[in-house]
Amino acid sequence: PQALYLTKMKSGAQQRPEEHKFSMGRLCYFLGFLLLATRLPQDAAKQFHDALGTERLPGYVREHNHLHGWSSDENEWNENLYPVWKRGDERWKNSWKGGRVQAVLTSDSPALVGSNITFVVNLVFPRCQKEDANGNIVYEKNCRSDAGLPTDLYVYNWTTWSRDSSWENGSWQSRHHVFPDGRPFPQHPGWKKWNFVYVFHTLGQYFQKLGRCSVRVSLNTTNVTLGPQLMEVTVYRRHRLMYIPIAQVKDVYVVTDQIPIFVTMSQKNNRNSSDETFLKDLPIKFDVLIHDPSHFLNESTINYKWNFGDNTGLFVSNNHSLNHTYVLNGTFHLNLTVQAAVPGPCPIPSPTPPKPTSSLATTPKSYPNTPVPTSDDLLELNEILDENCLINRYGYFKATITIVEGILEVNIIQMTEVLMPMPQSDNSLMDFVVTCQGTIPTEVCTIISDPTCKIAQHAVCGPVHVGDTCLLTVRRTFNRSGTYCVHLTLSDNESLALTSTLVSVPGRDPVTPLKMANGALISVGCLAVFVSVVALLVYKKHKEYKPIESSPGNVIKSKGLNVFLNHAKVVLFPGNQEKDPLLKNQPGIL
Repeated sequence: PQALYLTKMKSGAQQRPEEHKFSMGRLCYFLGFLLLATRLPQDAAKQFHDALGTERLPGYVREHNHLHGWSSDENEWNENLYPVWKRGDERWKNSWKGGRVQAVLTSDSPALVGSNITFVVNLVFPRCQKEDANGNIVYEKNCRSDAGLPTDLYVYNWTTWSRDSSWENGSWQSRHHVFPDGRPFPQHPGWKKWNFVYVFHTLGQYFQKLGRCSVRVSLNTTNVTLGPQLMEVTVYRRHRLMYIPIAQVKDVYVVTDQIPIFVTMSQKNNRNSSDETFLKDLPIKFDVLIHDPSHFLNESTINYKWNFGDNTGLFVSNNHSLNHTYVLNGTFHLNLTVQAAVPGPCPIPSPTPPKPTSSLATTPKSYPNTPVPTSDDLLELNEILDENCLINRYGYFKATITIVEGILEVNIIQMTEVLMPMPQSDNSLMDFVVTCQGTIPTEVCTIISDPTCKIAQHAVCGPVHVGDTCLLTVRRTFNRSGTYCVHLTLSDNESLALTSTLVSVPGRDPVTPLKMANGALISVGCLAVFVSVVALLVYKKHKEYKPIESSPGNVIKSKGLNVFLNHAKVVLFPGNQEKDPLLKNQPGIL
């Protein structure tokens, strides 16, 4: 009708006003229908960047270099098979039986440009749920009974669903075993046990992966824009003839052109290395760790250039570990530069100007300033393309180090047992004479362990009161005899020095008052027996001897007593007396 209307207009045919209004209305309706039909596919076809979120980091650029193996997020998204729910949609609450599923996204960022960065997604199910060997979600047996959960073992028995849904039907499989962009699932061994679809999205591109409750995806960073970037992941679970979203997660990763390095600093006797305060005259160990999880720098030559800030010069080494000793107190600025020569393709050289030739030489015709490659240039170009060049990458580390005095060394020079005047139970006291070098300690701690020095049995600490010289005696009590390992530590605010030794504690019999009384009785008894024996011997000798007298009537009592004493002397001290006692009463005989 519109064509007829236009024809009539061209022919100049006369129309009544009613016919003119009717024809114009039909034309407007037709044009509106065409416009609606033109916009309808654009409104109905949802794209990946619409389905996967629109959050962007500051400085986000829509155009990015192509990531190997990834696709543009302007591709169409199959919303009928993979429904899209906005944040806060009520349907999220019922997307999983028994609660909500948490998705945890991690990466081994930061990554050196050109290396691979790996992302890992782990699903955390509600309490008492786990994935079994067949990919089904089941209740944990012990936990199920305690939590009062259903007696059914399965949360989701996808194996049964597969049988009920004619899994082996080719047409069904071709229509439903596909990703959101329509690509079919990779049918590797065991793929039917994988019931989760993960869609990764970054830099305007996406990557799809079929997996179980944990997946890993690696991304080469050669074409990734330097700086922080955002990775977003949406997880779907299989639900009969469609897939239901169960979790969304995002995380920031970093790509850099500087080598990510970490430096650990440690020192013997240093109480706290994390405060970057160290001791004078003791070596500090510097250990450099290059963060290279994808082993991108394995074939590179790496040099470490150290400047310790104490006017000792520049140290260059190919070893990641180095020791350095500061001999002065103060604050020093440490600088480290790590250089790596990374093998890579050589850049194509820029065209060289034509070589000057003689006026008689014949040269190809060319336009001004347009170099003509010679055979030598072509040969050099082929050689460059066949070789690898070295691209230098650098990493930097800076630190401010404070050097102070501290306890440098501690030694046990003597161990002695303390003899107690009155023995008490079976405890033993040991004195340890200790010396140290460096500053005077403020605290001493002793840890008594088993002979292997591994199992601590007793620990005690106390303040130290010494003068200008570090010499002190530490007394410790041992409850029983045996061999012990003694750890002795002297410390102050900045340092802590340790020494260890083995000590053998002798046995001691317990002494009780009853045993002491028995000992005293035994001693008194022995003395009484000794006196009785001596008295008996003296009596026996005196009874057998009868002195010869000139007159029985003239007996002097004093002489009798003298004779008795002389006889006792002879018995007790026979060495210096005459063998014949009769000679003692005759003083005139020689």
